[in-house]
Amino acid sequence: MEYGIWLPIFGGWLRNVENEQMPPTFEYAKQVAQRAEDLGFSKILVAELYLNDIKGIEENVLEAWTTSAALAAVTNEIELMSAVRPAYHNPAVVAKMAANISEISGGRFTLNVVSAWWEEEARQYGGLFTTHDERYARTEEFVNVLKGLWTEPTFNYKGKFYHLQNAKFAPKPQKLPTLYAGGESEQGKSTIASHCDAYVMHGGTVDEVKVKIDEMKERRIALGKEPFESFGMAAYVICRDTEEEAQAELARITKVASLEGYAGYQDFTTKSELEQKVALQDYSVSNRGLRPHLIGTPEQIANQILAYQHVGVDFLLLQSSPQLEEMERFAKQVMPLVQQKSR
Repeated sequence: MEYGIWLPIFGGWLRNVENEQMPPTFEYAKQVAQRAEDLGFSKILVAELYLNDIKGIEENVLEAWTTSAALAAVTNEIELMSAVRPAYHNPAVVAKMAANISEISGGRFTLNVVSAWWEEEARQYGGLFTTHDERYARTEEFVNVLKGLWTEPTFNYKGKFYHLQNAKFAPKPQKLPTLYAGGESEQGKSTIASHCDAYVMHGGTVDEVKVKIDEMKERRIALGKEPFESFGMAAYVICRDTEEEAQAELARITKVASLEGYAGYQDFTTKSELEQKVALQDYSVSNRGLRPHLIGTPEQIANQILAYQHVGVDFLLLQSSPQLEEMERFAKQVMPLVQQKSR
């Protein structure tokens, strides 16, 4: 099992806790990234939203690509996975930026392709927000342009959304960036199976995740493609010395006192086509992070991780609060147990 972290660019992950003691500043982000690398985490996911979906749209949030480029210069080994939403970007320019960050990082830069769900953000920032399936159709063309520019000496493309003529592109990326993506709709899964390299899931139970992994494997086989490079899952961790302490923390963070941090809830649950219904409590922690139930003692969490490993999860993208202190606890108390039990 590999372990990654979500970079806390929003100031935290909890919609019901006002101050999580992790400010949305580059200084804190750098501290988290460098310490994660030291502790043996292998990936950092930098989400891309221009409004703060966790603490409320009036609050600060870091921008994904400039943050990733800056982190590339101050880390050495960890993979930097930046989210990108086609509705906000020119794919040729994104291809160039990705190649440049790949150069800065020594080939450690990858992409999480997101077809977008937040209509209100699109209105405020001039993003293109169309029907669900059209967003995925745009994503397919966007990815085709990225791959074409990265691999061909001269690239021509004529699609519904993008036209390029005799495009030259140099230097090429040191290593082709892995394209991660997640989606639960029929169109989303079809696009990902056809065009991406790895599948990333929101938090789910072991049984839910097994069904998704098995289905996506079958889709790749049906398309005659190589297997996905990996399957990842988002999860929120509450690790404590006793189960009682962990449950008390769970109760604290899911108590809904205010709806200020729920600005995107309606768009997320209505503009996305989700396989599992998202309750308000699920949404109180980002990315359905509580659903995997990595909650309890180090022993309990390690056993739960092994269950996910058994059904095919290769890496976890972890959130915790406060991130710096809790990922330290996880690395020292849980990661060695999983390794020991895997033998």
